[in-house]
Amino acid sequence: MFQQAGRGYDMAITQFSPEGRLFQVEYAIEAVRRGTTAIVCRNKNSVVFAVEKKSSQLQEETLGSEKIFKIDDHIGVAIAGLTADARVLIDRARVQAQINLLNYDEKISVKDSTLNICEYKQVFTQNAGVRPFGVSFLISGVDGNGPSLYLTDPSGAMWSYYAFAIGSGATEARVYLEEHYKEDIIDEELKLLPLRALKELMGDNLNKNTCDVAFILKEDKTFRLLSFDEKEELLNKL
Repeated sequence: MFQQAGRGYDMAITQFSPEGRLFQVEYAIEAVRRGTTAIVCRNKNSVVFAVEKKSSQLQEETLGSEKIFKIDDHIGVAIAGLTADARVLIDRARVQAQINLLNYDEKISVKDSTLNICEYKQVFTQNAGVRPFGVSFLISGVDGNGPSLYLTDPSGAMWSYYAFAIGSGATEARVYLEEHYKEDIIDEELKLLPLRALKELMGDNLNKNTCDVAFILKEDKTFRLLSFDEKEELLNKL
């Protein structure tokens, strides 16, 4: 009988297969692909986050979001994958942001915050007795260099983007973004672009209860998660 693909080589994170693959990292990436869709877009001034939100009718509504988080006043993150794994990394990123402020009397840059997360993720791909974090981040914010957006995956790799999507509907969302995103897009259109991409995926299921939206706008450069009324007002413009 043939053995299952990866059998034996996925028992330890430190063991490469004959093809040079780390199967546990690939499993973590698959967990991201099965997660809810998250989309982030930026222009020369601002950043907009939008994520798909799934909940039960019996679930109690709580303040905040389970897929969009604030790292610092000027940095936010949208996630796809295991939320519990994300919380560990986000707590670490928040501590690093405060350490940077205490040591250098200035806010951490978006790139440095991303690099700190990536380095920690990568450690969990090379040590025995641990597993990779099953979550990808879209980290974005506005610092002294202007707006920036970075993707991190479970391997600890990072890439820079103008607009990107992760999660189960990522492929369709990226196609929409590639067709409709422009680098000189104005803020009012930027606010609607991620929601329009979500609407392509969700159709009539998109409403104020099935999505979360956050802004970092040029006016105050401060992360802000939208309320139900603000989301409804924005969705009415679609």
